[in-house]
Amino acid sequence: MLISHIRYQECDRLHAILNELTRMGISCREKRARRMEKADYAAFDLIIGMEQRNVTNMLRITGGDPDNKIYKLLSFADSGRDIADPWYTGNFDETYEDILEGCTAFLKKVQK
Repeated sequence: MLISHIRYQECDRLHAILNELTRMGISCREKRARRMEKADYAAFDLIIGMEQRNVTNMLRITGGDPDNKIYKLLSFADSGRDIADPWYTGNFDETYEDILEGCTAFLKKVQK
């Protein structure tokens, strides 16, 4: 979601998502999305997507994954599920729980 390209006052869903993040004590101030570039593959140790479509697009942009850096977040939780985008589903709670599950599993794996 490219927040910087959307006028806040024109989007009820964005308000709902931002309100929920604020309620949970999560700030998105000074955070901006940007499109992935081929050079990102060399610049980062891991590249994590939320859904298979993200992973497919990342592989297209990078031309492949020879160093095994590209993952779907829930793969760290041994799940093949995609994280549903609350922008389309309207269900932020489910998305938050999925992301929490994936991040928790990811942290456990990197701490080993």
